Amino acid sequence: MFKRILLATDGSDHSIRAAEKAIALASFQKGAEIDIVYVIDGKQSKDDVLEHWGRNAADKRKHKLQLIEQKARHAEIRFNTIFLHGEPGPEIIEYANKHTYDALVIGSRGLNTFQEMVLGSVSHKVAKRVKCPVMIVK
Repeated sequence: MFKRILLATDGSDHSIRAAEKAIALASFQKGAEIDIVYVIDGKQSKDDVLEHWGRNAADKRKHKLQLIEQKARHAEIRFNTIFLHGEPGPEIIEYANKHTYDALVIGSRGLNTFQEMVLGSVSHKVAKRVKCPVMIVK
């Protein structure tokens, strides 16, 4: 049923839980595969460089994904890690819609009602605009 799964992650606690759900979905289908997508936005990348001066900011991103990749390996689920550049919502939407996925799994940011109403969350934007089913994990 869910043979090709796209997992959108940022390394947060919500995205770790989303990864666990994606791995669980993939484990029900023999030969299932997860594409793990991480979007590097310009502001976050600049903050990473300033915060980790003298160290490679890319190493920080790899460390965030390491736990998710370890969980997938432990469950013996095939996966690919994809790095995109830009604003997370639109990049995830564009990538998901250019490829064929049975489901997209994404963590909820847990914004309060006012912030969500004014700003919108990445998960909300993605859920409204991708062509495949979306699971938002709290």
